[in-house]
Amino acid sequence: MTNHSETTGSSENGDIEPTAYDRHGADHQVTLRTPAELADALPYLLGYRPEDSIVLVALHDRGGRGRFGGRARLGIPAGADDWASVARQLAHGLVTGSERRGTRPEQMIAYVCQEPAPGESGRQVMERLRPLVQSLRTECGRLDVTVIEALCISDGRFWSYCCPIEGCCPVDGSPMGLPGTSVLAAAATYAGLQVRGTLRELRSRLQPWETAAALDQEAALDAAGSALVPRILDDSYRADVAHETLDLARLILNRFAAAPPVSGALQSDLRDDELLAHDEAATLILGLQDRTTRDRAAEWMEGDEAVPALRLWRALARRCVGPYGEHAAAPLTLAGWVAWSTGDDLEAREALAMALGADSDYLFARLLHQACNEGLDPESIRRCLRAERKDRAVVDAGESGDAEAADGSEPQGASGAGDVPAPLATSTASRRRRRARTADGVEGRPRSAEPDGSRPRTPAQSTSRPGGTRGRTSGKSGSRHRDTCSERPLPGSNGIEGDG
Repeated sequence: MTNHSETTGSSENGDIEPTAYDRHGADHQVTLRTPAELADALPYLLGYRPEDSIVLVALHDRGGRGRFGGRARLGIPAGADDWASVARQLAHGLVTGSERRGTRPEQMIAYVCQEPAPGESGRQVMERLRPLVQSLRTECGRLDVTVIEALCISDGRFWSYCCPIEGCCPVDGSPMGLPGTSVLAAAATYAGLQVRGTLRELRSRLQPWETAAALDQEAALDAAGSALVPRILDDSYRADVAHETLDLARLILNRFAAAPPVSGALQSDLRDDELLAHDEAATLILGLQDRTTRDRAAEWMEGDEAVPALRLWRALARRCVGPYGEHAAAPLTLAGWVAWSTGDDLEAREALAMALGADSDYLFARLLHQACNEGLDPESIRRCLRAERKDRAVVDAGESGDAEAADGSEPQGASGAGDVPAPLATSTASRRRRRARTADGVEGRPRSAEPDGSRPRTPAQSTSRPGGTRGRTSGKSGSRHRDTCSERPLPGSNGIEGDG
């Protein structure tokens, strides 16, 4: 899905989460009956605390009770002129996505989340976003899906747009409960669900540096580009660059794996940044612009390789500074792939969305993002990569045998007069075969430029970058009036069940 937000940058792409709490089994069920409980549930539905976001949550009727289904989120556009189209996109995307999975939603819950601007109150945010919420309700209605509750969450308080009772709700909103103190929070903790802070905190691990060190990294990228890009564009040297890139990546993976652990995401990222030199990062970033090299690197997606690989791809994304922002598409896509392969759908969707923000035509990111949003099993892709790795090992072993035969040595396991010696080949011919096969996938076939990263980029072609987020100033909490609407049962439902 495409985001139209101007406040949070092009990386604020929307996402659709295909499943709800039922993935954790029927032993962890929580029934939500009031708007207050729904407001508290939002971070647990998404796995993070949304900022500047529109969220739609599908409900499915199970014996008179609503049950959470898919979720969809988009950033709030800065211009009100875009609200109607965004509402249409979000509603249509969630409903059609649910239909493809065979579970059309019967009802919806809508959320708008935004902190006040300087000098603005939470109530003013609620009133300003009212037309956006009305557009959401209208678009869902056109698809024959009723929005049974719509909430605005701002400045530690929430407001209902659907309360039917005049004067029921406090004009200054109802206070949100303390995080982690609700029944749902306890059930979520028991079920192993985590709320991982905000999207800004998650994206900060993947965004390019904006410190003084960025200038040194940019200079290293310039130097690496002058040395590597001509070699990558030359078919006779491309395979050599691929081997050098992958060998260097393996060296750094081992370095990362051997580093002592530290607590906290920030400290972990700082440690990894110290372990990776500017010239090493530049060499890897430029080398991964080749599609075949990137696909080889994607094989480090499970087992002991996955964790250091994810750390490396994050670190490389942070090094795509200045005019090299578009180069981040490759490491961001690899980070999203490894995260998805290891079960972290949240980081996967955000990393892949940021990759598309860096390069909207990056085909690998687009396909993975769609597959992740559709709830597909990454095992099918893992099987393909394992098969590629195995086949390549067989080919390499055969070429090694050819080289041994050319040297006059006997291949391992060969004995007796009945053994037929392998065809003789010079080491130069062996290198040529390996080079052609590695670069093109099929020996002797020329390779054309691809839009998904196989064509090396130069600084002049790389002007976009993942957008950053701008801080917002929160206003003070409003006065605490008696909460009435927050205790009101939702219309047309005996409660909404979710596994916590």
